[in-house]
Amino acid sequence: MNHLIDIILFPLYVALFALFFNWRRKKIADPVLKKYHRIGFWIKIFSAFAYIIYSLNLAKLDSVFLYYPEGLNIAKLILKDFSNIHLLFIPGQDFDTDLLADSFNKGYFKSESNFFIARLVTLFSFFSFGSYSVITLFFSMISFAGVWRLFRFFYDQYPHLHKALAISILYLPNFVFWSSGILKDPLCTGMMGFVTYGLYKIIIKKESIVKNAAAVLFAGAVLGLVKDYILASYLPFLFLFFAGNRIRKIERPAVKVILMSFIGLIAAVSFFLAKDMIVGGIVDKLAESVQDMQTSFMRISGLAESSFSLGAEFDGTPAGLVKIAPFGIAASLYRPFLWEAKGISFFLSAAESTVVMLFTLYVFIKAGPFTFFKSIIKDPMILFCFMFALVFALFVGITTLNFGTLVRYKIPCMPFYIISLVLILDRYKRKKLQKAAAIEKDVNIIGTNPPLS
Repeated sequence: MNHLIDIILFPLYVALFALFFNWRRKKIADPVLKKYHRIGFWIKIFSAFAYIIYSLNLAKLDSVFLYYPEGLNIAKLILKDFSNIHLLFIPGQDFDTDLLADSFNKGYFKSESNFFIARLVTLFSFFSFGSYSVITLFFSMISFAGVWRLFRFFYDQYPHLHKALAISILYLPNFVFWSSGILKDPLCTGMMGFVTYGLYKIIIKKESIVKNAAAVLFAGAVLGLVKDYILASYLPFLFLFFAGNRIRKIERPAVKVILMSFIGLIAAVSFFLAKDMIVGGIVDKLAESVQDMQTSFMRISGLAESSFSLGAEFDGTPAGLVKIAPFGIAASLYRPFLWEAKGISFFLSAAESTVVMLFTLYVFIKAGPFTFFKSIIKDPMILFCFMFALVFALFVGITTLNFGTLVRYKIPCMPFYIISLVLILDRYKRKKLQKAAAIEKDVNIIGTNPPLS
């Protein structure tokens, strides 16, 4: 890597992206949205810079050992002999391993998702002079473009909760940081946003059907290629929200019960169909992590230090899944605990997990158990966010054995989990205000019409 080129090009490309998103921002009429778009963009820029420093100096991640060098290597092969352009279009398993930049990466391209990231690095290298920092910026901006749409999806329905939504999506430290590097995570978070907002525009708003359908198909294809288990676990609950949103408008109780039962059955079937994909997908990624340890002893020792135990074992049976579920969910949502943090990166993750755990307890106690669970059942949006977060957290938690991978794998579900808590608390507060208003109205009626003696 030429650090001098990175130092020169990074601020130049930041300026170019700033001009582009400023142009996009001018089309936003809502001043609140304009403010969050501007703040969210600069937070993402800072996060990309932080990731570059972290990955180059503190932790040698896949960005440095796998995706960047191999993608840059393919670009050099193409520039040397243009007939090598076919390398961008062949399946990863057909890639000649003798052409690899590093022999330790042999076997990685058998996973099409790994090869896809290397392909993107190759393409971006032609527009960035092969700069590591600029290619990182490209990945970060893809994530921001999609995550912004995810924010818009929630803001359109809950504009009064704009601060809480911004914290949950645009400002959430681990979510922002791990979706800012040359990794699969920026693509996954970005594509989730495009899929969600596109389907919302088609099904609920009924706007720009063709354009949004194209965006959904493209984003869904990318997400399915990079991490199919995210798509498999996410879509059933997203469609559950759309269906529930429609059912709420039906006035006949009997029809509601029949439709909700049918949807519940579909959700249960989808859950078990997605289970093998989720577990299998994450186990494959863990296997890749073990292979990746061969690149340096430092990474082996770092992984060993961050290993943890759930305190229970999964035997592969449905009963075993139920038994281990609380441990897996707790691991994803609330770990590492503060006393488990080793190193600055884990301490920051532990601090965020602690805040999430305390916020969970606050909402549960404030709203009360009855209102807490009733809100989940009765509100389609809360049901969607909460159930996706719990199911995803469950499978990530029981299949991820070290904090180094856990803090990355869990990020797709964290915004949804926090938003579900925000919506439960908001629902509780609104119900409380309605009761107070009703009592005040009754008092005023009695005051103007005193009872006869």
